[in-house]
Amino acid sequence: MKYLQFSIIAIIFVLSGLNTAVIAQGAKGKPLCIAFYNLENLYDTIDDPLTDDTEFTPSGPGKWDSKKYYEKLSHLAEVISQIGDQGVTGGPAMIGLAEVENKQVVEDLIKTPPLDKAGYRIVHYDSPDKRGIDVAFLYQPKIFKYKESKTFPLKIPGKDDFFTRDILEVSGTIKGQPVFVLVNHWPSRSKGQKETAPLRDAAADLCLSIVQDIQKVHPDAGIVIMGDLNDDPVDESLMDHLRVKTSSVNLSTGDLYDPMWKLFKDGKGTLEYKGIWNLFDQIIVSSALLTDFSHGYYFSKADVFKRDWLVEKGGKYDGYPFRSYAGTNYLGGYSDHLPVYIYLDKK
Repeated sequence: MKYLQFSIIAIIFVLSGLNTAVIAQGAKGKPLCIAFYNLENLYDTIDDPLTDDTEFTPSGPGKWDSKKYYEKLSHLAEVISQIGDQGVTGGPAMIGLAEVENKQVVEDLIKTPPLDKAGYRIVHYDSPDKRGIDVAFLYQPKIFKYKESKTFPLKIPGKDDFFTRDILEVSGTIKGQPVFVLVNHWPSRSKGQKETAPLRDAAADLCLSIVQDIQKVHPDAGIVIMGDLNDDPVDESLMDHLRVKTSSVNLSTGDLYDPMWKLFKDGKGTLEYKGIWNLFDQIIVSSALLTDFSHGYYFSKADVFKRDWLVEKGGKYDGYPFRSYAGTNYLGGYSDHLPVYIYLDKK
């Protein structure tokens, strides 16, 4: 009887150990985090004679200098390293950036602790934007296997003097699964929302044409569209021109799903203006990255990365993103935008 009791206990112990091993293995399986962040004027301190960057020089109205520059790099590195949750650490697998002056400032950023341990690689091209700001893309090569990249300028008929940020296309694979990322920074609303809406409509049309060209050659590829679109998920540029779907149910092959639509409806945003939250920073995925279509990694979650230390406390702008500048007044914050991110899980 004692031998039988011992055998039963031993079997239970072994089975418990197996179960624990399975649970531990599941706990180690972390989703891939993909993010986007508008860095709010990440300029170096050197005056570039080819662009309008005088504002961000030591002699400019904001007195932009090396101390402020390196402080901003430190702040941004801190944010990027923490984007996501559920145990995702060390920064996203991939992240798109907006408002960077050149490749050098991005190189300085990824060398700044704690990002220096992530091993990021950079994809960057100079854009024709008059202020000299570009988009860029960071990736961890152990996760994303880079293949190639190119840019697409936005040209408006009859507006030969109009210059803005190019759309950056980056292609590669994740565990052999083809993935295309489009990094955007659409024209701003600085001259009025209605007056500038046609420019963003044109940017959406260009973005959709890039997607359609990709899908003709790679119908099963996962496509991620990210960027500061300067429009909310409910605006015409997204709904009528990019033709996004607001639900992941009953999608057709090739459809684009915007998970930010629900976040916006729930009151979330990435920047605040006159007490109203906008969700200009968005990440949109193709149907190939939805569970019903995917044969590998698939979209599982989207959110705004918002922490108490990323927003202002008290005063006129209580609750607003804690930015670097308010006019020419240096605040020493992070950015006037909050980052957004999605997760890709593995079946």
